[in-house]
Amino acid sequence: MNRVYVCSCFGVTEQQVKQHAESGACTPRQIASACKAGTDCGSCVRRIQAILGRGACPSRELVDGGRPVLSELERLEEAA
Repeated sequence: MNRVYVCSCFGVTEQQVKQHAESGACTPRQIASACKAGTDCGSCVRRIQAILGRGACPSRELVDGGRPVLSELERLEEAA
């Protein structure tokens, strides 16, 4: 088995990062919370960003239904 290590400090492989991304960890900080990668020397953070940028993180529907985030605040201000 050929393992490509992303984080040598904690022995985290590229495959593990992809698995965490598929489970919903879509930022380097969320990956760090899931497996500690990027929390020691930090040299792997750019590699993690590259893996996530290549589509390891599945697309998610927007919680706001596609509306701009500030639209709700603007609507509330207009109503006041």
